[in-house]
Amino acid sequence: MSTHFRLEMGETTERFFDDTCLLGILTTQKNYQFCWQLNYTLGYDFFLNTDIHIEVARKGRKYKFLVYEHQVIASQCVYYLYENQCEGEYLLPEFKHFDFLWLMKGDYFEASYTQPIIDEIKTLPSVQLVTELTNEKFKNKSYLIF
Repeated sequence: MSTHFRLEMGETTERFFDDTCLLGILTTQKNYQFCWQLNYTLGYDFFLNTDIHIEVARKGRKYKFLVYEHQVIASQCVYYLYENQCEGEYLLPEFKHFDFLWLMKGDYFEASYTQPIIDEIKTLPSVQLVTELTNEKFKNKSYLIF
């Protein structure tokens, strides 16, 4: 007898985005330069997580979007910085104007953490815009799940 399982992506997607916040960032810098600036200037420890990347097939090609990670010390929170652009394609096409997407995720993540981080990122000279994106505003959120 064969058993079939069905994966409900809608429920999985919603669970992944529990206790999260997503920021859109517009900057003039390349990914490695921006991460260096976050680390050196603001004291983060973002690193390229080679175990996590997002592959999206569009127009007969596969695009690989890099993901950087920062573990918040003494916390269950993790920050993920996604490249939103790869060779002219966008991870989240509805947010073409953002270069990076910063996902803050954790069991004890609180909305009150968001504004100080936004204010801190805005102090970087290369950053032109930082804004919070609500989960309802984007339709391709499943692309952020790894």
